[in-house]
Amino acid sequence: MSTKTELSSADLEEIRQSALGAADPLGVAAELADAAQGGRLADPGDAGFALALAAEIAESRTKLDAALTYVERAVEAFGERIDSKVAAAKALRARILFRVGRNDEALAALEPLRPTLTEYPDAAAYLTAALAAGGRPDLAEEWLTEAVKASLAERKEPTDADDAGQLFFLLQQRHRLRHALGRPHDAHDNQAERLETRLANAQTTPQEADLVFFPQAEFAKLIEQWPALAEAYGNDWDDHRARLETDLVRLGGHTLLKGTADGLTALGDPTDPKTRTAYADTPGEEISWPPERNGQCWCGSGNKYKKCCLPRSR
Repeated sequence: MSTKTELSSADLEEIRQSALGAADPLGVAAELADAAQGGRLADPGDAGFALALAAEIAESRTKLDAALTYVERAVEAFGERIDSKVAAAKALRARILFRVGRNDEALAALEPLRPTLTEYPDAAAYLTAALAAGGRPDLAEEWLTEAVKASLAERKEPTDADDAGQLFFLLQQRHRLRHALGRPHDAHDNQAERLETRLANAQTTPQEADLVFFPQAEFAKLIEQWPALAEAYGNDWDDHRARLETDLVRLGGHTLLKGTADGLTALGDPTDPKTRTAYADTPGEEISWPPERNGQCWCGSGNKYKKCCLPRSR
């Protein structure tokens, strides 16, 4: 990571996507911590997020003492703030505590986070990950089941994933966990599968005009010039890649045109679907999909596919 006077929120998001593929990820973690502690963040409110990111990087390299130091600072930096990022950082702290053998402390740290299962979409994933790290998948299943029952008690059975809302994420995570544990299907597993099937059936077949990939700099340039294109290509680069990965999974294999902002706009008004369709048919550099799981991701982040865009379609 190049040294900058200040790191913006966008810089932190970019680092989150690319740090594990960096030549020196631990150096990236150290610089993130230094930026947070040294006031080199454009938004001081990002200090907790930067430190939590440093902790995740250190944990991925099994530098658990450093990871624990970073995450303790992250939780302290968040202070009294309450949101999903804070809960995720606290769950990360518990996961690291489990990994260093401080199981009682880890469980005590996770217990207050149980209510977040019905509050934040990603809570089911990070609480399950923390309990799994502590060898407690059965407890994770118990918590998820209780959260599902509590959600169902407050509403009728949802008819589709959009209607399910938060419940959809709970059912998905519980279903995946039970599958990993080899549990037989129960009513909630069946419900999860019904919702996933309805969601898949509700999706339309992707059009060729949608299968254009804009590298990060080109995407930023395009959306800055034509904000309305966020509806067609994604609200941000993460959303852009997630949409493409989802469409490619449904297609079962395809190639992507590697696009440029100038190339698209040269054909006419890019907000006109006919222009985008014409551009998708233009000869140019193509990217084959899918790559190998352990190969470089198709998006050019430098990370392995399995750790980058592969999970984005789930």
